[in-house]
Amino acid sequence: MAQKIRVGIIFGGKSAEHEVSVRSARNIIGALDKQKYEAVLVGIDREGRWHLGNESRLMLASGQPTVDAISDQNDVLLAPGRGSGAARQGSGAVMAAGNPVPLANLDVVFPVLHGPNGEDGTMQGLLKLAGIPFVGPSVLGSAVGMDKEVTKRLLRDAGIPIGRFEVLTAKQRSTWSPEAILRTLGAPVFVKPVNMGSSVGIRRATDAKTLREAVDFAFTFDRKVIVEEYIKGREIECAVLGNDEPQASIPGEIIAGAQHDFYSYEAKYVDCEGQRIEIPANLPKAALEQIRTLAVQVFEVLCCEGMSRVDFFYTEDGRILVNEINTIPGFTNISMYPMMWKESGIEYSDLIGRLIELALERHRAEAALAVAPSS
Repeated sequence: MAQKIRVGIIFGGKSAEHEVSVRSARNIIGALDKQKYEAVLVGIDREGRWHLGNESRLMLASGQPTVDAISDQNDVLLAPGRGSGAARQGSGAVMAAGNPVPLANLDVVFPVLHGPNGEDGTMQGLLKLAGIPFVGPSVLGSAVGMDKEVTKRLLRDAGIPIGRFEVLTAKQRSTWSPEAILRTLGAPVFVKPVNMGSSVGIRRATDAKTLREAVDFAFTFDRKVIVEEYIKGREIECAVLGNDEPQASIPGEIIAGAQHDFYSYEAKYVDCEGQRIEIPANLPKAALEQIRTLAVQVFEVLCCEGMSRVDFFYTEDGRILVNEINTIPGFTNISMYPMMWKESGIEYSDLIGRLIELALERHRAEAALAVAPSS
């Protein structure tokens, strides 16, 4: 019988999206093919401490379990492994701090960390230095995909349609003019922390007073804030899967409940009637194909690999504008990424397996590269 591939599921984190990460981790673990894969849980608590988690306690816990509550070992760290065999090349290990004996070995890591310190290239850099294969975009794609300003500048320069925006940095907090921004972008506008996801920290502003309040609020989450023009349009999402030859899923549509001004964190995760999902999106066939084509272009322009979800606006006059990219999309039971692939013919368990295969495939390709000039 073939040896199982040991998949490290890293979840939690210090991000405002901690709870979403834990929910995603539970779903991924539940979907793993137990005949092929063995899950190793690595949870990061809100203080940044790493724990070796207990799968049974996580899966059987009611409500929202904390990382501490499902821990078998506190204060662990990742280290390069010394495995052998095709699946073991570049493997890593989970160790207790100060103890060189591995608690668990890893063949590949599935980082289920949303937001800063997990989705922004930091975790990817750590895994790359340790020589451990990992799911999703690498350092560059993760970093540029997390930063909404850099994302928009790269897409704009590539000729991909986006909305207008203004960016404020921490040093501008006392000098910026809400009136000047409203003259440029009009009203209303949406204000967002540049490096955050799941609609955390986002507010809608309609005048100078609410704009200033929204910017101050966004600055509590980040040192850079983006103000975007209001685009009256439907919210369409498209999933992308692959490395060198990425493919796009059937697009879906998010329809926020009438009680919400926009697709907020509350609409996504708190209010069970906060949104409605339609897959495929009810759009003309030509528009659906254009969205799929644009999704792959965005994925490639931003140097992504493995997986991403690209979000769009579809306006009343038929324009398609890119809103943003999510390089570690949610995997909760209401998350669009796995739902769109299911509608496209890939079941949840098969999708997880394909993502792991892509991670190992990329690692093998990178390991084959020369690291020194030939003599």
